Amino acid sequence: MQELDATDRRIIAALDEDPRVPIMVLAQKLHLARGTVQSRLERMTASGALRPNSSRVLPSALGRGVAAAVSAELDQSHLNEAIAALREIPEVLECHAPAGDTDLIIRVVAKSPDDLYRVSEEIRLCPGIVRTSTSMFLREVIPYRTTGLLKEGPA
Repeated sequence: MQELDATDRRIIAALDEDPRVPIMVLAQKLHLARGTVQSRLERMTASGALRPNSSRVLPSALGRGVAAAVSAELDQSHLNEAIAALREIPEVLECHAPAGDTDLIIRVVAKSPDDLYRVSEEIRLCPGIVRTSTSMFLREVIPYRTTGLLKEGPA
């Protein structure tokens, strides 16, 4: 993935303010050629620098208002099988492999606490997962954001 330069960051910051702005209007606002904005957006999309538009949808708007983190301990010889099985669970939003005692941290959503129990059990039954621990989030205090990073210069 290519790191975003100052022009890319300006484009993304402007889209953050108004995600539905037409390319031509965006180009005029930023004093860039329409082709420049279009090609940079296509490049950022192709490189994976931009998340899919579906990631903008709040899970609560899809009836999944309960959120949690599930920590999983694995039989390391079945890591790939476990990850493949986790990908098949729609309520699994993301999964990370942290340093430390936990093998995977899985962010999940559910319809209710009872549904969260079902999701947690589905995860626990994935091949290679030995043990899980679920922590339900009571409220979101800082939502996912990158706006502040866009204002910084490239690293």
